[in-house]
Amino acid sequence: MIKIYSPRNHLEAQCLKDMLASHHIHAHISGAYLQGAVGELPAHDLLGLHTDLADADRAQELVNEWLNATPIIEDTPEE
Repeated sequence: MIKIYSPRNHLEAQCLKDMLASHHIHAHISGAYLQGAVGELPAHDLLGLHTDLADADRAQELVNEWLNATPIIEDTPEE
């Protein structure tokens, strides 16, 4: 497996993993349990999102699209 992205937090990592799974790309989150040791370890770059080498290019493309996407905010009626 190869690291394709360093998520900012576990929530972002899980969202990206789920998004990749919806495109039939298996991904693994590394370092998820290391965040509890922040006082002992450096507080950055603990998490990693990994995919198989064969899927790495497509996964990187999908992650970049996700990161650059503009959120859609629907108008809500005022009450």
